[in-house]
Amino acid sequence: MSNKIPMTPEGHARLSAELKRLKSEERPAVIVAIAEARAHGDLSENAEYHAARERQGFIEGRVIELEDKLGRAEIIDIRQLSGSKVLFGARVRLVDEETDEEVAYQIVGPEESEIAKGLLSIASPVAQAMLGKEAGDTIEVTTPRGVRYFEILEVKYG
Repeated sequence: MSNKIPMTPEGHARLSAELKRLKSEERPAVIVAIAEARAHGDLSENAEYHAARERQGFIEGRVIELEDKLGRAEIIDIRQLSGSKVLFGARVRLVDEETDEEVAYQIVGPEESEIAKGLLSIASPVAQAMLGKEAGDTIEVTTPRGVRYFEILEVKYG
């Protein structure tokens, strides 16, 4: 898979920091934990050893995953973007036409989405419905609770 993954500079920095921490802190710590657990003797009934090995497997898997994602990252500096249409990096304010509830999101890459922080994956149904639209447009989104309609109130960059 060589397809590029869109990413903001902040998202790239966050994943890079996680990778560095895994390699420089977590990996060495789990190696020490495995060595200490081995010193306790019989490995077949050694819970600490099995837990440490499991943790090591998780760390190694995450390192491989992060290296792949960072290697395919296409960093998009959203400070260079402008316009009125919703594209990657846009900060969008929406209102649910049924509940009048307002929400605000920034469209980011799938690897940096965090809905609680208002970071919405470009691959999500809501983001897909917004792409190419402008303030004043209404979008239709199929959710598990049925079809919902949102009006785009504002689109800004930076």
